[in-house]
Amino acid sequence: MNARWIGRILRGVRAGERHCASNHAALFGVPEVISLKSEWFLNGKEMPLRCAGIRVGENISPPLSWSAVPAGTLELAIIMEDPDAPLPRPFVHMIAYRISPDKSSVAEGALAHEAVGVAFGRSTAGAQGYMGPRPVPGHGPHRYIFQMLALNHRTAFSSAPKLKAFLDGISGTVIGWGMLVGTYERP
Repeated sequence: MNARWIGRILRGVRAGERHCASNHAALFGVPEVISLKSEWFLNGKEMPLRCAGIRVGENISPPLSWSAVPAGTLELAIIMEDPDAPLPRPFVHMIAYRISPDKSSVAEGALAHEAVGVAFGRSTAGAQGYMGPRPVPGHGPHRYIFQMLALNHRTAFSSAPKLKAFLDGISGTVIGWGMLVGTYERP
């Protein structure tokens, strides 16, 4: 069966934002104060092909920069999710944490699984590190939500956590956050 045909059939099936990290109890009442940007795409606009996942693009994580990190931050984390995946929950593309609060950016490709100075949780597919957009062909545009979290405690995971374990583990330690949305579509 043609993947594009399947994508068209599933076009109206979307996970939705209800289960995104930004709606988890760990972020309830936490102010959205961090400004998160990329020089490769504007908020709400299309990500370049080089960001797209394996066998679609080059799977290079985009450069990200941020400002307005709250005082008292001891660690930063970045989560990337696709709420438009035809699944019961958003597809988690990346969980990156233990990022130094002294940093104000990461360079292109700096969130690959072999990156130094960062730890990774597990994506929905079980991988660690950046997994670029790879939506079902013909399914329509997908949003890729990058969420930066400022933590006032250092994380202490003994192994690479999945999203629920990560969010449960940081609950009560998030003091600020910010969001950047990129889009990508495979015709």
